[in-house]
Amino acid sequence: MIFSLLRPALFALESESAHRLAIEGLKMMPHRAPPAPGALATKVAGITFPNPVGVAAGFDKDAEVPDALLGLGFGFAEVGSITPLPQVGNPKPRLFRLSEDRAVINRMGFNNGGAEAALERLARRKGCQGVLGINIGANKDSADRIADYVLMTLLMAPHASYLAVNISSPNTPGLRALQDEAALTALLDAVLAARDEAMPEGAPPVFLKVAPDLEPADIDAIGRIALEKQLGALIVSNTTISRPALLSRHASETGGLSGAPLRPLALQRVRDFRKATGGAIPLVGVGGIANPEDAWERIKAGASLVQIYSAMVYEGPGLGARIVCGLERLMRREGFASIAEAVGSE
Repeated sequence: MIFSLLRPALFALESESAHRLAIEGLKMMPHRAPPAPGALATKVAGITFPNPVGVAAGFDKDAEVPDALLGLGFGFAEVGSITPLPQVGNPKPRLFRLSEDRAVINRMGFNNGGAEAALERLARRKGCQGVLGINIGANKDSADRIADYVLMTLLMAPHASYLAVNISSPNTPGLRALQDEAALTALLDAVLAARDEAMPEGAPPVFLKVAPDLEPADIDAIGRIALEKQLGALIVSNTTISRPALLSRHASETGGLSGAPLRPLALQRVRDFRKATGGAIPLVGVGGIANPEDAWERIKAGASLVQIYSAMVYEGPGLGARIVCGLERLMRREGFASIAEAVGSE
């Protein structure tokens, strides 16, 4: 209700300014505890998620409001992408609403305040409850991107429920090349070694975030490597550089497309990775999820968890709680005793 009243004013603002205002608003919210495990609780990569609905990386790039997000009823929040050094990202304008399509195009370019500033905030939340993922990236001008991921792993592992290795943003030149088989193997070997060095006991699982713009051979290779390296999960998927034929506007803008037009492609990629891995590795479904039915479809296709972001631009921050409520209704209606039982059941 409140969001529907505020939405015209927010949409009158430039997109990045509106997002900044949303972050500041969350900072002012009264503290609420994260949700307790209930009927939708599920265990993935050794972590108990109180419900399977999370906030995707990109919303809270600098780990400013993870506990406020968890207080809204999300089962987990993923902050970042965070890079070793601060960087301003790509020139503005770089974030575009496509209201008619319920979509967003962004070419932000890993803009964030860097690891040192994020670590100060993360250290202050010591003792806070809730599942927190930390999404790590490499600086655009880094001479050794694998070294950047290693450093970020060493710094962030002690603060994370899980680490998400982001090699799939389309807005950092050359980053997606790390999805190639040899490069990905070298990267994951280095990250996993660094994680174990940082935390010999109780090390967080490593999730890998992949692009939707992959060929079948790429999917098979990534799936095989994920199984070999015993990753905690694959996050499927990031934004797409493809453009559906009937976008209302901004189709010529470069960057990653998210929101409703991404839904069919992201759903298919969950099915593809489910097949490629034989269901032996958990999947996190992301892209175009805007209601309980979308989330349920993704779970039945093979996702153990789901994440939202762009849909909140149009539906407000209460969307997560509404999806959680709807998922419980759908799960019971179709006769499943748990989310885990429904995963891959289509």
